Amino acid sequence: MDEKEKILIENIKEYSELAEESLLKNKFNSSLTLFFKAICAGVDLYILNKDGFVPSSHTHRFRIIQEKYQEIYEILDKDFPFYQDSYTQKINKESVEVLRNDFKRIKKILEEWK
Repeated sequence: MDEKEKILIENIKEYSELAEESLLKNKFNSSLTLFFKAICAGVDLYILNKDGFVPSSHTHRFRIIQEKYQEIYEILDKDFPFYQDSYTQKINKESVEVLRNDFKRIKKILEEWK
């Protein structure tokens, strides 16, 4: 396992654990943001393992998964507006649950966390 892979795995764990803690404290904006970051780190890990590099930005990540990994793209494309909304709106628990479930779907799809 190389250093980038280790860092991504550690980040995924940290983001998802903190997202769960924030959810328990009803800090929905923070929880949603952290679940989205966990999803993106998971996607980056997948791309690293499949393609040998980590995307340099959200745009780069979206382009790669749209071209190569349609199932993952549909999840990320659906979730990105929730993430954007978290900057300017008060997020509710139901929105967080959507991203929480999608994080679980990503974990299952990627098979990186058996």
